[in-house]
Amino acid sequence: MKQYVRSVLLALPLVPILLTSACSPGAVHEIQLAPLSELPAQMQNAAPRIREAYQFAVANPAALQNVPCYCGCVGMGHNNNYACYIKEARADGTLVFDEHALNCLVCVDISQDVMRLSREGKSAPAIRSFVISNYSRFGPPTQ
Repeated sequence: MKQYVRSVLLALPLVPILLTSACSPGAVHEIQLAPLSELPAQMQNAAPRIREAYQFAVANPAALQNVPCYCGCVGMGHNNNYACYIKEARADGTLVFDEHALNCLVCVDISQDVMRLSREGKSAPAIRSFVISNYSRFGPPTQ
């Protein structure tokens, strides 16, 4: 029993160090991806990066609505990167998917950057700023 108490007392000072390291800038934040079953077959069978971007769009609409797209899809009526994946979110929760991102690497690259920066714990304004500064050379923005 004395040995156990001694071990606990010796380990106790490590608790604050472990807790602060978990919140450090290098910490990885989990992102949510929708289950594959929520995607239409065409998106389920897409290349992994594309499929993952669709899964992210379904599970994180606000993250992609926060950023513009620069692939030229503004001419298609898109108003953000989310619109490259989802045409409509109906009142009953049903999603109408857009096939545009299946064939657009700019859309997918933007989404992958949003995912990466989200994992790094970046704020929504910081992510938006990154997308604008890194993709504005590709075309007119959707926002």
